[in-house]
Amino acid sequence: MIHLKNLSKKYTEASREIKIFKDLNLEIQDGTKNIILGTSGSGKSTFLNLISALDDPDDGSISINGINITDLDQTEKTIFRRENIGFIFQFFNLIPTLNVRDNILLPLELNNKNTKENQEEVFSLLKKVGLLDRLDSMPETLSGGEQQRIAIVRALAHKPKIIIADEPTGNLDKETTNTIITILNDLLKSSNSILIMATHNEKLIELADNVFEVKNRSLEKRLINN
Repeated sequence: MIHLKNLSKKYTEASREIKIFKDLNLEIQDGTKNIILGTSGSGKSTFLNLISALDDPDDGSISINGINITDLDQTEKTIFRRENIGFIFQFFNLIPTLNVRDNILLPLELNNKNTKENQEEVFSLLKKVGLLDRLDSMPETLSGGEQQRIAIVRALAHKPKIIIADEPTGNLDKETTNTIITILNDLLKSSNSILIMATHNEKLIELADNVFEVKNRSLEKRLINN
């Protein structure tokens, strides 16, 4: 579970103070898919950076499964991210010098989990997204939709407790976006991971258990019908 208590965050830009969040309190349960909606610059990416310990709040705390990540030093935060978080980015962020096989196995290697059994589970995920035959392909030879599917598999490879997705369909066409939504939803059904996805695409609401909008320096929960 993720627990945010009295969280505040502000920036200074051109001598002007910009308050993003003020006294934010929120709980996010395990196994839930959560959408963060908001216009560009509203604070969606800031929220993801705070949750993933890439940025620090000015006040308040963030606890994940009982660990107060705001109290960790930078080395501890790096280790925490590596072990507990999977990232899906808008621009895919596949390593261009590595083929598909090495890209998706990288999280296992970094976490000393690159066993044959774990590799087989990752290859099984790759098969589910229809790309098992591209193991030896380089990222530059893949379409945008294929690269995003690879990025999803990589994010899930080490069975993270939290999956962070920042505008994961922002560079994809409508048809490919629909495919990615279906794939991500199917892969998460058997996982107890928390998905937190920032987007301005309201089509993604159909994926969610909870939808929050960045408003009034807080996250306001929206009623949804699934």
